[in-house]
Amino acid sequence: MESHLYEQIAESLRRQIALGELRPGERLPSVRELAATWSCTPGTVSRAYAVLADEGLAVGRRGGGTHVTENPLPAESTPLRQAALLNQAERFLLEGLAQGYSGPQMQSALSLALARWLAQQESEGAGETTVPTDTLRFCGSHDLTMDLLAQQLAQTRPGTRLELTFRGSLGGLMALARGEADVAGSHLWDEASDTYNLPFVRRVLPGRRVALVTLARRDIGFITPPGNPRGLQSVADLAHNGVVWVNRQAGSGTRVWLDAQLAREGIAATAVAGYDTAKTTHMEVAQAIARGEATAGLGIPAAAGAYGLDFVRLTQETYQLVLPEAVYESAAGQALLAALRAPAFVEGVAALGGYDTAVTGETSWSQ
Repeated sequence: MESHLYEQIAESLRRQIALGELRPGERLPSVRELAATWSCTPGTVSRAYAVLADEGLAVGRRGGGTHVTENPLPAESTPLRQAALLNQAERFLLEGLAQGYSGPQMQSALSLALARWLAQQESEGAGETTVPTDTLRFCGSHDLTMDLLAQQLAQTRPGTRLELTFRGSLGGLMALARGEADVAGSHLWDEASDTYNLPFVRRVLPGRRVALVTLARRDIGFITPPGNPRGLQSVADLAHNGVVWVNRQAGSGTRVWLDAQLAREGIAATAVAGYDTAKTTHMEVAQAIARGEATAGLGIPAAAGAYGLDFVRLTQETYQLVLPEAVYESAAGQALLAALRAPAFVEGVAALGGYDTAVTGETSWSQ
């Protein structure tokens, strides 16, 4: 087993560098310290450090230990480094397949890892996006399946890209109404009718013929530290002492549902510690809990799983894409729908866990 332990140590450090937990120039633990942590020989740690040095991620300093390089993740890679990166990806893929994971499961895992890294970058204000020339502008509620859909569209229709902006369900519909988006993503629950999205679409986009295409039904519930130490089982538990909440932003479908449930329980928002702390995505909520900044939040199981957290299911909601008729009938819109209904995409969504794809691709109209 120890013959491969150096790879595990290297991967652990590599992940910390990618997430920004180990910063450029920061000194890594000494060989002796890391050997004690991993219960291995100093030679195993030295071999892991040699791997990181070969990849340009670490550098040894005479008499000063091993440090993260000053530019461990350059914006542009040389062909040699690009080849090394491809080899790493292939090793990951082959190892996963050898362990019995399917192709869609591997794709989902990579998407989760990328989403987790992007959440880290967004929290530090370092994220940048390049807008392609042929783009469908998406704005709406955050969901990890949107990353998969963007990948699927790029594969099935090269040259057409899905540009993702997450501003919550209501923010997406309003962007659609203002002409700032081509596609919205929504999971707004209407308490009066006990239905999702359609009542809000009709209010925000009155008189417009709009398609509502089901992406999936998904579980929603509490994200908690491992073991659910506060024993959360229902929304009523949020008023208990010791719960520090991390919320979603106003206008998000998750926040709309939570506020309705708090009102049903007769719980004032001021009674929930941390209620005013708002995050834009499920990954940011999970990240805050993983960092110990909060003890609970509302989100999806895939986000909880990405950070090794627990999930307590509360309900299932319907997430839909909202497309004006002109966009729906356009070549790009039809390509998006084909990507959504592709078996590879449906399998990838199912592999994330917590999603029901039985109605994926079903379409209804606002009028």
